[in-house]
Amino acid sequence: MSFYENHILPHLIGFACASPQIMKQRSLVVPAAEGRVLEIGFGSGTNLGFYDPGKVDHLFALEPSEGMRRKAARAVDASSLDIEWLGLPGEDIPLDDHSVDTVVLTYTACTIPDAATALKQMRRVLKPGGKLLFSEHGAAPDEAVAKWQRRIEPIWKPMAGGCHLTRKPDQMIEEAGFKIEHLTADYLPKSPKFAAFNYAGSAV
Repeated sequence: MSFYENHILPHLIGFACASPQIMKQRSLVVPAAEGRVLEIGFGSGTNLGFYDPGKVDHLFALEPSEGMRRKAARAVDASSLDIEWLGLPGEDIPLDDHSVDTVVLTYTACTIPDAATALKQMRRVLKPGGKLLFSEHGAAPDEAVAKWQRRIEPIWKPMAGGCHLTRKPDQMIEEAGFKIEHLTADYLPKSPKFAAFNYAGSAV
């Protein structure tokens, strides 16, 4: 990784992904996690405060970025959860088939290079009846906003760790073989519209 990716980008992403609007969305999704949990794109541990220790037996924290793992170290050390690092990308989850009860995916699918393969991996490791909990930004339904997303994305991606503005998380999840049980989709308040359309819910 470059100096920017390893030392600067983790701080920028950590700041952006902890805005009040994003934290509100996390608080609506993460507490439903239970059993053996796999979090994809653990980042700096932003979700840690939203897990219910009484419901989570073990947390697999998948994060390929050394800079992010370093930034998360203090939060991990302070947590009461049983946390195990997985330092590989989402396309290569080093867990057995049907080995986790919950997969948590928050503001990560936009940056995974091969998101389709990663989602299939998530489906592979989930137990029958297990749940995928997600909250992701993506393509806006309004053409005026979508047009700006398409224009900005080529400039945005290299600055934001490969973040795509035009992906459709709900469609991607269904194409990976999941069935969406619950979905809300709307613009987050007080956020730039090109990055504010949010998809959140659960799938099995």
